[in-house]
Amino acid sequence: MLLHKGEVLFHQGDSGEYLYHIKSGLFKVTRLHENGNIVLFNILYSGETVPHHSLITPKDTHGTAIALMRSEVEAIPAKEWYRQLQEDHNKPMEIALLLQEKLRFMQQRLDHLTVGTPMERLELLTKWLEDHSHGVNFTDMLTQEEIGQLIGVRRETVNRLLRGQ
Repeated sequence: MLLHKGEVLFHQGDSGEYLYHIKSGLFKVTRLHENGNIVLFNILYSGETVPHHSLITPKDTHGTAIALMRSEVEAIPAKEWYRQLQEDHNKPMEIALLLQEKLRFMQQRLDHLTVGTPMERLELLTKWLEDHSHGVNFTDMLTQEEIGQLIGVRRETVNRLLRGQ
């Protein structure tokens, strides 16, 4: 299936009837908390199968995935995925490799958050997004608030950093 910028792949709390293999594109994953705060907590990219927490057993989705650009996704019926998991002895290794790749991505994101200055963190995020965005400018995909959440600073600081570039 093809999704365009702003279209939703899945909503927070969906029952998980499908898993999704991202063939191309990027998605932001946000979570709405009970106090009304919306937090961007993940970026999904080409090659991933999501939701990660449902690769072995089903669970309601933890957030809402929104396309940041034109994206192609294969919807995989969860029942078929779990049937293959039981029948295909290579499937657990496939899942382990998917989870390993995501863990390495998260380690990289944590490293980016612990780099010295906010400008250095912005530069690292910019480079990572440029590697995955196929020429789409990151400020066209994310708000200053969302960029701030990804680099651990306030929106005002992002605004100042972008003006200084």
